[in-house]
Amino acid sequence: MTTFEERTTVHAFRDDALGEYDAVGLAAAIRRGEVGADEAARDAAERVRAVEARLHAVQLRVDAPAGAAGAGGVFAGVPTFVKDNTDYLGLPTGHGSAAFTPRAARRHAPFARQFLSSGVTVLGKTRLPEFGFSPSTEYEDAEPVRNPWNTGYSAGGSSGGSAALVAAGAVPIAHANDGGGSIRIPAACCGLVGLKPTRGRVVPNAQGRQLPLDIVSDGIVSRSVRDTAAFLAAAETYWRNPKLPRLGLVEGPSGRRLRIGLLLDSPSGVRSDAATRAAVTDTATALERLGHTVQPVEPAIDPRFTDDFLTYWGMLSFLVAAGGRTLGAGFDRRRMDGLSQGLRETYLRNWRRTPGVLRRLRRTREAYAAAFRGLDLILSPVLAHTTPPIGHLSPTVPYPTLIERILAYVAFTPVDNVVGTPSLSLPSAHATDDGLPIGVMFSGRPGGERALLEVAFALEADRPFRRIQDV
Repeated sequence: MTTFEERTTVHAFRDDALGEYDAVGLAAAIRRGEVGADEAARDAAERVRAVEARLHAVQLRVDAPAGAAGAGGVFAGVPTFVKDNTDYLGLPTGHGSAAFTPRAARRHAPFARQFLSSGVTVLGKTRLPEFGFSPSTEYEDAEPVRNPWNTGYSAGGSSGGSAALVAAGAVPIAHANDGGGSIRIPAACCGLVGLKPTRGRVVPNAQGRQLPLDIVSDGIVSRSVRDTAAFLAAAETYWRNPKLPRLGLVEGPSGRRLRIGLLLDSPSGVRSDAATRAAVTDTATALERLGHTVQPVEPAIDPRFTDDFLTYWGMLSFLVAAGGRTLGAGFDRRRMDGLSQGLRETYLRNWRRTPGVLRRLRRTREAYAAAFRGLDLILSPVLAHTTPPIGHLSPTVPYPTLIERILAYVAFTPVDNVVGTPSLSLPSAHATDDGLPIGVMFSGRPGGERALLEVAFALEADRPFRRIQDV
């Protein structure tokens, strides 16, 4: 049970080298010589220390923070963190699990190299729920990652540690990745911008490319739209997929009038709660005022989609348990948490369905493409209800109850992972009665990040995002 004293707002904004800069602004100040990169790293480390006792967002810190070799990069000198499911040379990769002892990585993961190419300075690694399976960063035998807007609540998952640090102002941006909503969910919970890129927009994820259906994309969480746009442009400079349209640097809204579909309830039949619906419909009204056309849309997704995604999710847990020895020493699947165990057991009961599940999931792109006919974007909730308190999605909750709660919460994000389309969580102008942010989601066509970013720039300019330091 969360005590009243724990229900507080925590942030690290202060008068130091980081000030209130976003990543683009801080990098510009470093280039102008107004701030030193070493000074920025030192002050960011101090900010992390100031909030970590309340947020529990950090898995490990590096003793000597280092950026990419050589000068340059759009984020040169900007302090950041890498999520602890991605290899970073010399650091262990723990995947949020107590089921094994991780080994130090022998090399950077491909995405880590791409991220470093932007010039960032890595201060350490952030926490995630076990293997990234949960939409809340909580554990059976460790402190949960807490939401800096209200520490009695979840920071989301699986990129919860990254989102908590960025929202609290400890660092301007942090690495995140998304296999079912894991960029967008914590962004929504913590009032951040979180864009899951099109499949193949950034270098393939080391884990995702080994799967029969790659549902994982890497990116960042940020406090400004321009940081996310700058990240994608920098990533494209490092490596560009020739199968996708060139993106370049998106610097603001366009004059183009968009046709936007409005989806209030999940295609799987989950109804969003009143506060979430109000945030989405209010955003739709703002879009119409800005000159866009908004109309209802109902994607004809196979009614078996939720069960099929759950089976696939269970297969991932089964594969982790089967190959766990490759992760580190002493892997024991019996020490996996209650959610991981429940997902694995679900798959063992349904494994014969795998060929049909994969076939139907792959066909989801046809139904989704049909929903986009005549539309540029789809606006929906990120999550079916507002951010839950710590404990609601804990892996200590009995699995049948826990999975029911998760499916009633994460009812919108997985479709874009299966289809491979880009999807963006954006802070709405609304907050819960407890002061927590409520995110709204825009989904686009494959390769359509430009339209997502342009509409996000327009909304950010029209109604600037709430700032935690003003609460």
